[in-house]
Amino acid sequence: MLCLTALIWGFAFVAQSVGAGHVGTFTFLAVRNWIAAAALVPVLLVHERRRTDADGIPGGGRERRFLYQLAGGALCGAALFLGSAAQQAGIAGTTTAKAGFITALYVIIVPVISILAGRSPDRKLWLCVFLALAGLYLLCMKSGQGGLNGSDLILLLCAFLFSLQIMAVSFCLHFTDGVRLAVMQTVVTAVLSSICVLLFEHPTAEAVRAALPALLYAGLFSSAVGFTLQIIAQERLEPTVASLIMCLESVFSAVGGWLLLGQALNTREIAGCVLMFAAIVLSQIPSRNESGAEGAGAA
Repeated sequence: MLCLTALIWGFAFVAQSVGAGHVGTFTFLAVRNWIAAAALVPVLLVHERRRTDADGIPGGGRERRFLYQLAGGALCGAALFLGSAAQQAGIAGTTTAKAGFITALYVIIVPVISILAGRSPDRKLWLCVFLALAGLYLLCMKSGQGGLNGSDLILLLCAFLFSLQIMAVSFCLHFTDGVRLAVMQTVVTAVLSSICVLLFEHPTAEAVRAALPALLYAGLFSSAVGFTLQIIAQERLEPTVASLIMCLESVFSAVGGWLLLGQALNTREIAGCVLMFAAIVLSQIPSRNESGAEGAGAA
């Protein structure tokens, strides 16, 4: 199920690239997330029938639970909105392969932020950072170029914002339920995107209709189906294994761009992709000490 999720998310970069040619960043995000929110309503209704607890919130109570969920949804939704907006804006000026691999750098950035927050550093982390930066250089830097282009820089910002969103979700799950949090952050993202559409964009019905296939894929499959499969699968897998499998989305984004958009990569760019994916995989493989700790905990 997680391999299928990675496939869906990887090919979503193609949908986003196609959609960017018809509608603006905020229009795409607004329509996509309203579609996803509507698709997640049945999932939430079924889920609610199976829950009777107060999500572990001290003291319980409907009011306290609702406030925690509202705050968590607002925090995660705002982070998701900023990251998604940066991703959609960046993908409009680059290939799906570059967008997929640069976005996947959140797997490296998350542990780096954890170190800055006071956690003990892992020596392996610095090797991952070096491999990722070397791969990024080969992937994005053309001969004679002095720096990253604008779209690449926006996607780097996207990777950082998604890192913050991942950490926010991890924190909020201590106080609320995952399915509820997902629905609320999707609605918050849709609302913020809609406000930005009213302020900055003027979409036409013809443009939305032209982008509708991409919007339906991104909304129904990438957001709604992909999220549901992820939740079901992670109930049966260790988080490290799940993260490793989901990193395949960066590979599928390159494959999707090649198969559907004809975006071939040269030897230099392929080498960059290999180095970046190696860094992503290595960062998710537990060291001996981590494996021993997990084994002791499970025992």
